[in-house]
Amino acid sequence: MAGVSLGSRPTVKDVAAAAGVSATTVSRVLAGNYPVSASTRKRVLRAVQDLDFVINAQARALVGGSTRTVAFIVRDLVGPLFAYIGQGVEQQATAEGRVCLVCTHHGDADRELELIELMREQQAEAVVLVGGGLRTPEHLERMAQIARSLERVGSRLVLCGRPPIGPDAPATVVEYDNEGGAFAVTNYLLSLGHRRIAFVGAAEPDHTTTSARFDGFTRAHAAHGLTVDPGLVAGGTFDRESGYRQTKALLTRDTGMTAVVGITDIVASGVLAALHEAGLRIPEDISVAGYDDIPQSADLNPPLTTVHIPHEELGRSAVRLALHRDDYAQDQHLMLGTHVVIRKSTAPPSVPSALTGH
Repeated sequence: MAGVSLGSRPTVKDVAAAAGVSATTVSRVLAGNYPVSASTRKRVLRAVQDLDFVINAQARALVGGSTRTVAFIVRDLVGPLFAYIGQGVEQQATAEGRVCLVCTHHGDADRELELIELMREQQAEAVVLVGGGLRTPEHLERMAQIARSLERVGSRLVLCGRPPIGPDAPATVVEYDNEGGAFAVTNYLLSLGHRRIAFVGAAEPDHTTTSARFDGFTRAHAAHGLTVDPGLVAGGTFDRESGYRQTKALLTRDTGMTAVVGITDIVASGVLAALHEAGLRIPEDISVAGYDDIPQSADLNPPLTTVHIPHEELGRSAVRLALHRDDYAQDQHLMLGTHVVIRKSTAPPSVPSALTGH
């Protein structure tokens, strides 16, 4: 092929020579941010195809001001909730003509900060943090600093599923009523007549998800004139095995519990496994509720009562508001609603109770 040596990577100049245009015109066509005639665009794109030219991301950033990428940073890739929110991020990014970069931090707050900085260096247009996060003053201040550094280079920090980090931090926030959902599902159990409700959660009091959901659980009890018994609160991690272990531990004590709220549906699936193993009937002997309404929750035995959050809408809204923040300047903090989905895992407490004996 004329002008390209065998085995070498074609350059913008090679494309320009093949199309009979200048290198600047090629850059404008590839960036898509400058008017170019249809015939010229067609020649350039044909040369790109014939030469099998691969656009260099850094070069494109210099021409177009960004890499046209959206990064989303998530705890892990195995949690269904993260996957469904991430799907919304990817769908909207694709619709906006962007490419997604996915990073995981596995619950390490320092690693999350490192990844945000890395995405800033990569000139991602938006950096979306999916799921809850740490709420210590030191972490929030560091996050605010990073939000400002992203803003300076034309990028945007996006909090998807967690509250704002501060009034002066330039960030897009798309959250849902986390505490309200926990209040609603606990209030539903209390309205059924349950008074000994266990909370199987995560031992991370400074985590936004843990604190909000436990606050809703506590507030529902207070609304009924009740106080949460510390003996019914079990900490752990956000996984099935933790729900199983914590429930087994609760069953070894005379708690008198007639219902259990799992901090997530995944945790609640472990709760169900431990109760089944103990020979308890659900909901006849004990009721179980979860949180998140991942699709698998409807397939558990029995189908799980839970709190629905708008997974994909969270992801889509986060990307849309961030990329079009000039158009949505007054709407950079969006709160989405939650609601209780009632299924067969909950019912009024039995009399006498299989666990209390009275």
